Amino acid sequence: MSGLYESTAGLYVDELGRAGAHPLMVTHKWERPDLIAPHSDLDLRLILDAAPASWEEFNGSLATAHTAAVAVDSAHGRLLEHPPGFAFTAQELDEGLVQGAEVTTWSLLHGQQERLGTWAKAAEVEPWTASDSRFYRALLRARVGGRYRLSQDATDNVHWDVIGYLRHCVAWHYVAPCWFAAACLATRSRLPGKLVALTAWRPGSTVGHAERFAAHAESDPQPREDPRQLLRHAHAAVDAAMRHICPPDADPPEEDPRVGRARAWTMAVGMLRVKPARWWYYLNPPPGVATGYLIAREAKELSTAAPVLARLAEQGTAAEGRMAGAMAAVLPPPGTPTTTQVLRELLDRWRAAGSAVEDFLTGPTPEN
Repeated sequence: MSGLYESTAGLYVDELGRAGAHPLMVTHKWERPDLIAPHSDLDLRLILDAAPASWEEFNGSLATAHTAAVAVDSAHGRLLEHPPGFAFTAQELDEGLVQGAEVTTWSLLHGQQERLGTWAKAAEVEPWTASDSRFYRALLRARVGGRYRLSQDATDNVHWDVIGYLRHCVAWHYVAPCWFAAACLATRSRLPGKLVALTAWRPGSTVGHAERFAAHAESDPQPREDPRQLLRHAHAAVDAAMRHICPPDADPPEEDPRVGRARAWTMAVGMLRVKPARWWYYLNPPPGVATGYLIAREAKELSTAAPVLARLAEQGTAAEGRMAGAMAAVLPPPGTPTTTQVLRELLDRWRAAGSAVEDFLTGPTPEN
């Protein structure tokens, strides 16, 4: 990992401690060669020894730490673009309740490598199921068929080599995730990162495409193509990769319904546990840091949570249904555009819900 990311990660862990948050482990998504300095951000996950006494207080500490870390250097507005996306407990990982396709992409920033390796190995070897296929197909659905828009990769917090950053976005936000997902689906394996997929999976006539975009793992790839021209090559590369995956009707059977429900609960809880920290940070960024585009992105993430909560409320026990229903009632209706006012109102509802939200975030995961 580049020294830039090592120093930023060290600062972040220090700020977490100063704010009173002491996670057992801090990881980032993707392998270390997938972090391309200075363009990539750290997409963080927190592993806790146990649920905190108060998730509201934990989020306050997390938001304080994140804000302090970003305020140190203007470059951190990009490198630490947003607070962590998930928080899980060690017990949830020990019991295999976190989606395996998620765990295999984690790299350690703070904590015990041996323990993370144990979780990753278990996730790597567990049987492939329809939930894995859905995980990777969701990555593709968000980008293929014209859904990827270079204009949506905001440059607001990019203070250097904007053209280079846009080339990075085409290669590393569009082609590489699609190649990664296609490779996992084609081989029915949970690969750990983008570069390994571009390097190890090159079926048929895709070799040239893979070589072109694997070169973008360098900070200054050659040739220095215009981002719009590179985007045309990107569409061709993604189309070529898509021709080598099986159609959805060839996906494997569903996993045990009890296991699937427990994992769906854990993944929903893991995301929602740290949402208030994101919202507080987006509403109160350090001077000179732009968060408007991040506020707008929240609409999509919140819309994905609503149907999951609805299923959990319907399929769980009466107690689980009440908890999931209470959480769903706090969130805005799916499709609601997120604005500063919407986030402020959402934080107010979250606080007002009190124990109903705390119970959902800490409550018993459905038995598997």
